[in-house]
Amino acid sequence: MRWLDWLIVAAYLAYVIWDGIRLTKGSNNIEGFFLANRSLPWWAVGLSVMATQASAITLVGTTGQGYDDGMRFVQFYYALPLAMVILCITVVPFYRHAKVFTAYEYLEKRFDLKTRTLTSFFFLMSRGLGVGVIIAAPAVILSIVLGWNEILTIFAIGLTTTFYTMFGGVRAVTWTDVKQMILIFIGLGVVLVMIIQGFPEQVSLFDGLHLAGASGKLTTIETSFDLTEKYTIWSGLIAALFLFLSYFGCDQSQVQRYLTAKSVDEGRTSLLMSAVLKIPMQFMILLIGVLVFVFYQFQTPPMIFNAAEATAAAKRAPAAYKQLEDEYKTAHSERNKAAVYFSGVRREEIALDYSSAKEEYLRKNIEFLEKRKAAKEFIKKTNKNDSFNDVNYVFPMFILTYMPIGVVGLLIAAIFAAAMSSISSELNALATASTIDFYKRHFKKEGTDRDYVLFGRLATFVWGLFACVVAIYATNLGSLIEVVNTFGSYFYGSLLGVFVLAIGVKRARARGAFLGLLIGMASVGIFSRYTDIAFLWFNVVGTFVTVLSGYLISLTVREQREVEENI
Repeated sequence: MRWLDWLIVAAYLAYVIWDGIRLTKGSNNIEGFFLANRSLPWWAVGLSVMATQASAITLVGTTGQGYDDGMRFVQFYYALPLAMVILCITVVPFYRHAKVFTAYEYLEKRFDLKTRTLTSFFFLMSRGLGVGVIIAAPAVILSIVLGWNEILTIFAIGLTTTFYTMFGGVRAVTWTDVKQMILIFIGLGVVLVMIIQGFPEQVSLFDGLHLAGASGKLTTIETSFDLTEKYTIWSGLIAALFLFLSYFGCDQSQVQRYLTAKSVDEGRTSLLMSAVLKIPMQFMILLIGVLVFVFYQFQTPPMIFNAAEATAAAKRAPAAYKQLEDEYKTAHSERNKAAVYFSGVRREEIALDYSSAKEEYLRKNIEFLEKRKAAKEFIKKTNKNDSFNDVNYVFPMFILTYMPIGVVGLLIAAIFAAAMSSISSELNALATASTIDFYKRHFKKEGTDRDYVLFGRLATFVWGLFACVVAIYATNLGSLIEVVNTFGSYFYGSLLGVFVLAIGVKRARARGAFLGLLIGMASVGIFSRYTDIAFLWFNVVGTFVTVLSGYLISLTVREQREVEENI
């Protein structure tokens, strides 16, 4: 990056940190630190809901997903509006009237202490893993920009944000989220325009989209009912519905957002705002990834986007690497000629030549992709890194290579701001559950606000360290947007099942809920190990197994526990 880019990044991040510290007023009492005294407006809460979910993964992982797999991932979000409507009717007023700090407090009132504790523990594990992936995303970028070791970069980002979160409280986190989302929208608009302007003069946006469509990159609806396929209309409408109901209805990182709203109606409006804006936002980000794919039809992309891994492999086996690189460049050159010819035929409407031109382009594209696949396998073998995957490096390398001065700084600032804000939101939720569900409930029931806020800040630091360790292993697991949802899917279905038992099954008892949760978690583990079903369906499995087993076990309990009679 050049001096102007560094200036933009430094100025924005300095402003975010300063503004976060400035907004710590009122965070010295338990209600202010964890819930902002339930005083935030709906639009700020709505943007915070989106920002907490989005993070740098959205810009890094989703664009890489679009480049590699096209628009199919957008099907993942088709159930989001329905999930938000269901939650607005059910849990938003429910939590508000219960006057809880965490979603899991209610489970003790409905069932017993051990059910509350176990559920909160599973939340802490799932979200602790998730925030590690969120830290990994910007670490990928900063390691490229500065040439730093990736582990050093992870701890630099993670601990810096952890320190800021320790003092900011949820009010500072939310208002930082608002500024972050504004910058993300600006950055997305700028990069979209810049990519289109980078197309060759004779290739229009429609030409580029036609190439992407011919390559299968614009598929937004896949109708086959295949449980092993990750993204279909059925996994998006059914399996993802369970994930969203759990994430936005049972996950403290989201529940805490709308608990900070001024009223039930404002909490509902904040969720509906996300329901309206999230799909268009994800569509736009995936489209940017697809357009990067189109851009690289006319510019030679790196054979390996992870420069550090490429350099290491080239040093270990220079002759073999050089041969692969020469074959790769030849394959790209041939694909480029086929793409230009195909675009020209389509534009000039030469009907007789269209089919043969398309067939030639698709054949050359497949040959090119095979060369890239061979290169990735070579990296795995040569560097002895079986988990290698460079999809998360596609977008940052594109930015650094082709965006002009100033724009690079703007986009890097947007990604880092997104990361810091999401990390702080997640860490704040982890600290809240740790403090309210464990420290306050098990260790210091009669503590002062100062005790709980102090412990909350300590918990923030501990979870920040844990997330940094997770991040070390996350960068090579594949598309980060998939990784974070895969982690969550091991937990979300079973957690949702417990809340279904609590709210919707009158006959459910504490023993059934506790054992049902354990059986549900075990069932997800069994299905993930011994079947090939896609990770989104883990949410359905976990929910149904937890509810069914919990209900059947409850039937063996003759008398309702006294704690349930106090509801």
